[in-house]
Amino acid sequence: MARTGRPSKPLEQHKRTGTWNATRHGKKQGAAIAAVEPVELEPYEHDAAQVFEEIMASGSPWLARTDAVRLAMLRQSLEERARLLPIAEGSTEARKQLRDLNKEISEWLSLLGFDPTSRARLGLAEVKAASTLEKLQAKRNN
Repeated sequence: MARTGRPSKPLEQHKRTGTWNATRHGKKQGAAIAAVEPVELEPYEHDAAQVFEEIMASGSPWLARTDAVRLAMLRQSLEERARLLPIAEGSTEARKQLRDLNKEISEWLSLLGFDPTSRARLGLAEVKAASTLEKLQAKRNN
């Protein structure tokens, strides 16, 4: 007989998202989840342009010509960060400048729609359907 309804999620997915519960999902032992190994981040010395291109590629659905000035400033900040990284290891002042620059880069990315809040503001976030309770409350208020 054919199975109806949505297929259940694999146990690994429940464990990865933290929603696994032995009482709800049974005591089946799924495959062990591989531990995430820390990735060594390379300095942007040679990669500033590549990082910028990745940003452009991932943001292409919503970036427009009017964002050109901010994108240029972001690229300059990434290049400046690349120059500061080797110096920051030995200099307290350079580390302070690097922290300030990281905040600046984060702000530019946020203004360009690269965080959930700004994507929601741009109308790119996932829209939640109104629940039955919300529909009834809206109907009652009207």
